[in-house]
Amino acid sequence: MADAPATPLPWHLEGRDLRLAVRVQPRASRTRLGEAANGRLRVYLSAPPADGRANTQLIELVAKACGVAKSRVRLLRGAQARDKELLIESPIRLPPWPPAG
Repeated sequence: MADAPATPLPWHLEGRDLRLAVRVQPRASRTRLGEAANGRLRVYLSAPPADGRANTQLIELVAKACGVAKSRVRLLRGAQARDKELLIESPIRLPPWPPAG
């Protein structure tokens, strides 16, 4: 019996930087990191997607989870989409895995 294929991680290192693929759920009941599925980390945001508020909240959450300043997190792709890619410059730590409650 063959082994099941491993689920791809939602992040990978590029030198000292971390590239993170996420799928956001705006207007969630609370802001938190969720589970990984289909090569993306699910992120629940309480902010609405209007006026870039969800993107701002996403950057704040990821910066805190990685132990870096917000200025070291860049949105590479998906500013207007649920699927996004972020680049975190020299993270101090990886997002917690598995996510806490």
